[in-house]
Amino acid sequence: MRVMISGGGTGGHIYPALALIERMQQRDLLDAVLYVGTKRGLESKIVPDQGIDFKTLEIQGFKRSMNMKGIKTNIKTIQLFLRSVKEAKEMIKTFKPDIVIGTGGYVSGALLYAASRLKVPTLIHEQNSAAGVTNRFLARFVDKVAISFESVSDQFPMHKIVLTGNPRAQQVAGMLPNERLSEFGLKTDSPTVLVFGGSRGAPSINQAFIDAVPALNTREYQVLFVSGRVHFDDVQAQLKTMTLNDNLAVVPYINDMPEILPDLKAIVGRAGATSLAEITALGIPSILIPSPYVTNDHQTKNAESLVKEDAAILIPEAQLTGDKLVQSLDTLLATPDSQQAMAKAAKKMGIPDASDRIIEVINTII
Repeated sequence: MRVMISGGGTGGHIYPALALIERMQQRDLLDAVLYVGTKRGLESKIVPDQGIDFKTLEIQGFKRSMNMKGIKTNIKTIQLFLRSVKEAKEMIKTFKPDIVIGTGGYVSGALLYAASRLKVPTLIHEQNSAAGVTNRFLARFVDKVAISFESVSDQFPMHKIVLTGNPRAQQVAGMLPNERLSEFGLKTDSPTVLVFGGSRGAPSINQAFIDAVPALNTREYQVLFVSGRVHFDDVQAQLKTMTLNDNLAVVPYINDMPEILPDLKAIVGRAGATSLAEITALGIPSILIPSPYVTNDHQTKNAESLVKEDAAILIPEAQLTGDKLVQSLDTLLATPDSQQAMAKAAKKMGIPDASDRIIEVINTII
């Protein structure tokens, strides 16, 4: 099978695409794969490092502001889109894919639209509980829409929807504890919580952790705190005047973070689609602090999907304090029965064979 795939801008679009490619390779289904992204997006660094052929289109998003600057930007956006569609058609004619897949981001809009005009089979994947702008646009043109949350189904044509889950889940579903916590100076036999604010970190979560340190020093559970590289120096400066007991570890970033997930009792973090796919695949209780700075507030909607099933606790960022963080952790970790119930509910929401389900959908449309 020859596959063209595109997902750009954020890890939430890129990692599901890579997970699907990996699974297709494992099943020996790929004759060739070409990933289409942008030069400036995160995908331009991540995808080539995976040994995957990579080409780029120049494209940008629309500005909501309708002042003169915004209007000029949007005119350029339309021009870039039309040019990218033309370039994408040439890529498709040259590569001759059996299917073209989009996982979100503006660049996938140009590629998938071009493929639909050329009558090449198409599939898009929506990771979130609120559909992205690009996928909403593409839904009318593509053959199938794979979704991760049932709650997003009313935002797409019903006859095109297939509930598959997020391919990222299949990458982590079979992981087992591997005692990597010792790398951070933590015990491997003590209940441990991971606190992090996404790949770049989140100032609000960082500050809540710093404020909570005096109380966390006295707890029997451990906390592995990830500040994000860009915030690490600032966090370290604030922690210089404080005592950190050996049940706390502070790091800027963790490579291969999914590997440590099976060793955790709980996670505190954002509610991005990739994180939730991992959490539900492994059945990990979570305290979710959705980012209020994302399109359509989709992280809150993602989190609410878990809260509705008693699979997570939600703390709005505006209500987050050090005291609130400690109180929530104490409540979760001090009651094993509720912790186990939350873990069970989270795992019930997971779809561990997501990539295989998407492959089944692909086979119905090519």
